Amino acid sequence: HVNNMDVKIPHQLFINGKFVNSKSGKTYPVINPTTEEVICNVSMADAEDVKDAVYAAKNAFETTSTWRRINARDRGKLLFKLADLMEQCKEELATIETLDSGAVYTLALKTHVGMSIDTFRYFAGWCDKIHGTTIPINNARPNFNLCFTKREPIGPCGIVIPWNYPLMMLAWKTAACLAAGNTVVIKPAQVTPLTALKWAELTVKAGFPPGVVNVLPGSGTVVGQALAENHDIRKLGFTGSTPIGKVIMQTAAKSNLKKVSLELGGKSPLIIFADCDLDKAVRASMSACFFNKGENCIAAGRLFVEDTIHDVFIERVVAEIKKMKIGDPFDRSTDHGPQNHEAHLNKLMDYIQKGISEGAKLVYGGKRVPGKGFFMEPAVFVDTKDKSHIAIEESFGPVMIVSPFNGKDIDDVIRRANATEYGLSSGVFSRDINKALRVSDGLDAGTCYINTYNKTDVASPFGGFKQSGFGKDLGEEALNEYLRTKAVTIEYS
Repeated sequence: HVNNMDVKIPHQLFINGKFVNSKSGKTYPVINPTTEEVICNVSMADAEDVKDAVYAAKNAFETTSTWRRINARDRGKLLFKLADLMEQCKEELATIETLDSGAVYTLALKTHVGMSIDTFRYFAGWCDKIHGTTIPINNARPNFNLCFTKREPIGPCGIVIPWNYPLMMLAWKTAACLAAGNTVVIKPAQVTPLTALKWAELTVKAGFPPGVVNVLPGSGTVVGQALAENHDIRKLGFTGSTPIGKVIMQTAAKSNLKKVSLELGGKSPLIIFADCDLDKAVRASMSACFFNKGENCIAAGRLFVEDTIHDVFIERVVAEIKKMKIGDPFDRSTDHGPQNHEAHLNKLMDYIQKGISEGAKLVYGGKRVPGKGFFMEPAVFVDTKDKSHIAIEESFGPVMIVSPFNGKDIDDVIRRANATEYGLSSGVFSRDINKALRVSDGLDAGTCYINTYNKTDVASPFGGFKQSGFGKDLGEEALNEYLRTKAVTIEYS
């Protein structure tokens, strides 16, 4: 009983339409980051369980299977029904998400769960709009030729999702995967598996045939690696760190050359000019750095603020942080919940110390909040050297790093903003739209926000450049990650 409701949480593996124990019988504890107490013990999958789940997904993809024989429009109806069931259970899903990940409940309800529902509805609408083209080719005279293409599902897919948005990241990849007609084996993050298992329960109620969806909680080194190595998995979608993404890509190449899409790390620049709407820029910067406790792949990892407004900007930001309420994420007045898990909090503490040791000035926060829970004060750094660790590496936490720039030298600030191996997101604030668009053109990132930030939408493609990965989630482009093109040529007289 939590959040004024009774919550039922599945805690086993989900394979071939049923909840089952792991073959080894092993379980592991899932920790509540707010209280540091055990929520429940969850079955821990291993390589043998991966084989079973992939076998189920492969059988469900056979050409004679129920799933493959469903009309595209009826497949869309299944996804719509699943979205409706998610909406009916949205308070329970959001409660589990908050319990498991530490997300503030109001955010979990609106974004973690709300956008997940929107994503399934968006891709449900695409199911009967996936089509090929007819192509004029040279005729084999005296006969004629007709050439056309078909967009086909790839086959059994593996999806490995992170811990920062457990349900939403599942939705971003799985909705497109299923809309395209594939089957899937999902590995949720080891520390946040609960909403994925609850969602799996809803796929049964929605009427998905057994084997189409499988969910395996467990470690990345065992379950994730086994999926990457498996020769029956034809596509692997991954969201997580760049080093792990490189391992997955290498393993996929060595196994069966499975298709891979990677959404990896980020160090997104946000450039704020003196001619901006300062009130709006301050609010957006707070969101850009501290949204979802900073556990946000597109978080503004570094702010460049024009030198003439730099000091007043810092004053305004620190004043706003002091108003933030850190505490119980189920409290509707809370702004900032606990970091996702203890190991991550410890890494953030090391990151703060690294910044200080390199000579950056910590002007606010950066300390662990005393007492139970993995709570951290939002941090603000200034006087950061361009090539320092915190200037080029992601924190993945509530850390704002601010550097001044000369507003008369736009090319230089673009160069500094691009001086990172990442290219996931970026932003610029200015009332001069010509200047803002010029900066946007120069920023080497998959997304650029102008006079806003964190404005993701299910219809807009999402993905990075450089070592932030390749491939897209969301929007029509996401379907391409889970489809293959077959050309068919016919000769007739």
